[in-house]
Amino acid sequence: MIKAAVIGLGWWGQTILANLSESSIIRPVLGVDPAPAARAAAEAKGLETADNSEAALSRSDIEAVILCTPQDRHADQIVAAAASGRHVFCEKPLCTTGSDVDRALAAVKAAKVQLGIGHERRFEPAVVELRQRLAAGEFGKALMVEANFSQDKFLDLPPDNWRLSATANPAGPLSATGIHLVDLSVALLGTPTTVWARLATLGSHFANGDTLSITLGFEGGTTAALTAILATPFMGRLALLGSHGWMEIRDRTHPERPTGWDVTRVVRGSDRHIAYYPPHPAVRDNLETFGRAIRGDGVYPVTHDEMRYGVRVFEAVQRSVLTGKLETV
Repeated sequence: MIKAAVIGLGWWGQTILANLSESSIIRPVLGVDPAPAARAAAEAKGLETADNSEAALSRSDIEAVILCTPQDRHADQIVAAAASGRHVFCEKPLCTTGSDVDRALAAVKAAKVQLGIGHERRFEPAVVELRQRLAAGEFGKALMVEANFSQDKFLDLPPDNWRLSATANPAGPLSATGIHLVDLSVALLGTPTTVWARLATLGSHFANGDTLSITLGFEGGTTAALTAILATPFMGRLALLGSHGWMEIRDRTHPERPTGWDVTRVVRGSDRHIAYYPPHPAVRDNLETFGRAIRGDGVYPVTHDEMRYGVRVFEAVQRSVLTGKLETV
């Protein structure tokens, strides 16, 4: 078992703890958070806690840290963990700027530690199959990705929550859900080159917006049209359209507690295929794949280049929101 510290015990940190409760690969042995209530919730699950990350980096038995902290802290925390010889799993977005992601990736490479990222949507069975069928040529040349990941989970948050801050978390729908769509688009279409984005606050009190649309251009002329809304009931959809066919994946419920996916696949000259895919613990699958990579059992499937692309798109989307113009990634 890989002993890990979970740093950040808020909503998603608690979700990580729940997902790892049945893991045979990674075992959390320490939870870190400055908030007493967050620590108390982890202690109720039997976990030892501390109020600062130095407590995790000073323990010789901890091999990995799992960062569930605000994204503006990620780069420094990755660098510090790597310098101490710890493997790092970091929630998305990995960093907030291109210079920060270059610094973080350089630290990980220099320390020769494993880096994982919280893009669990890649590990959903239907997404895995979509990528395999695309790579096999079944859909012909990829033409476009259309995707929507929307929810209303944040409507009950107090206005001073960092997730709703226009300074700590600009373009809120991007870091909440849109960044997952960016990553899936990169996984399917390759290298991003340009971004046009529009952000508005239309259905909430959020200071950092609740309605985001992104048009993301890729090398070779392909495009991703992405939507992320934080003021509507849950909707999840991913579609890849190719020159020979297409495949669409629709989530039945929020992936935090998945109940399965409805998948439609059409290839020219064949009948439409419709199937139900049962729920799958993608969050745990991602973390355990990270753990196996630490042990040398397989390669972690999100490359450093893909992580870098995600951050550079994150940065370019925010520039486009401000300028209203097409921005280079």
